[in-house]
Amino acid sequence: MAVYDVPARELIDAVASDLEKKFNIEKPVFVEYVKTGSHKERAPDQENWFYVRMASMLYRVFKEEVVGVGCLRSYYGGKKRRGVKPPIFRKASGKIIRVGLQNLEKAGLIKKGVKGRVITPKGVSYLTKKSNEVKKIVADKVKLATEKRLQDLQDAEKRRLLAEKQAKDKQAAMQKQPRRDANAPKQARPEIKSDGKVQEQKKEK
Repeated sequence: MAVYDVPARELIDAVASDLEKKFNIEKPVFVEYVKTGSHKERAPDQENWFYVRMASMLYRVFKEEVVGVGCLRSYYGGKKRRGVKPPIFRKASGKIIRVGLQNLEKAGLIKKGVKGRVITPKGVSYLTKKSNEVKKIVADKVKLATEKRLQDLQDAEKRRLLAEKQAKDKQAAMQKQPRRDANAPKQARPEIKSDGKVQEQKKEK
């Protein structure tokens, strides 16, 4: 299926943007300061984290077919740090998950089933359509990355060939220079006075 043909992270980000702009879902007031669970030390830094969480829940409902609040609390839970004591698992906040599922239900993407929430035909159609859009975007990104990688390799090869050419030219120039005769008399080095002036050394008689 097309939903599994794209990276989940890319699809969730695209769905989160639609939930905020196209579906016009308003985020609750407590989203500004609440933590996602007792195992977290701080509130999320991401501004649209509530829409990302709802998009992730929609993806989980599609993947698991039937999902309840308790199942999602365990899925989004994590280990709570307790200092020198071993960490212990804590479930995620149920309020955030419950409100998110209610918003998705109002949008017509999911509905209540016998034992939890199930995805609706509208939700399946939306995820499939959005996956096809994301698939094209990902393909374009991969194409651009591949072209950039090839260009970088070509530039590196050009630099290597240029460095080899410069080294060969330098070696050839050194070989063309006349060699110094070992029996030739050595030239006297100039003597530098304290005032910075140069004076020729007197030849010894």
